Amino acid sequence: MKKLFLISFVALFLFIGKSSFAQIDSSEITWTVPELIKFHDVIYLIWHEAYPAKDVKALKGFVPEIRTSMENINNAKLPGIVREKEGKWKEGLVDFNKATEEYYKAAEGNDDQVMLDAAEKLHSNFEMMVRILRPVLKEIDEYHKVLYIIYHKYFPDKKYTEITNVMDDLIQKADAITKADEEKLKKRLKEKYTEFLPAAKELYANTVSLKEILTTNDAAKINEAVEKMHSSYQKLEGIF
Repeated sequence: MKKLFLISFVALFLFIGKSSFAQIDSSEITWTVPELIKFHDVIYLIWHEAYPAKDVKALKGFVPEIRTSMENINNAKLPGIVREKEGKWKEGLVDFNKATEEYYKAAEGNDDQVMLDAAEKLHSNFEMMVRILRPVLKEIDEYHKVLYIIYHKYFPDKKYTEITNVMDDLIQKADAITKADEEKLKKRLKEKYTEFLPAAKELYANTVSLKEILTTNDAAKINEAVEKMHSSYQKLEGIF
């Protein structure tokens, strides 16, 4: 069971996808932070073994591993693709560190319930840290990987040829967003679902438009089209 759980976890949280940019370090366009994901090894034992068994002695024994893991997490560098989430990441770290301090304090005491409560809070804060980074939708994540390279690598240096070379791939990924699972989106977005499809179609239209404008070799128009496409992406992601 543990093995199956870990396989599922890796499949979900280490989903990288096929990159179109061999020259780009894959870690830069992967949303995961290895130091945080590695902490799951400890959290799994705490939450799925020691906690349900109310094994307080075992819970206290995880303190050294937690301290080491937290030092690594606090010093971790976010990959470029989630750079806009750095503010939320730092805010989350404040609460995460508070939870670990409460865990350490509980481990020094003799109140079993306090120890169990501290373990529950630590698990909850770990999940919150993952949610801060996790892409809002698989299809949007795939689109964003290409957009990130365009907007932060090619566009600043006005490498229009390189942008042109990836537009077909980007258009396919934009189209995939418009065809994302409707039932899952309705369940997740609820009343905001009505905003999703129009925003997804707008992103697709602006992506197709950029490909067409690139053929004009008009720098001013291309720059405007790139910004418009990027803004459409931000609008779509903002719905979530």
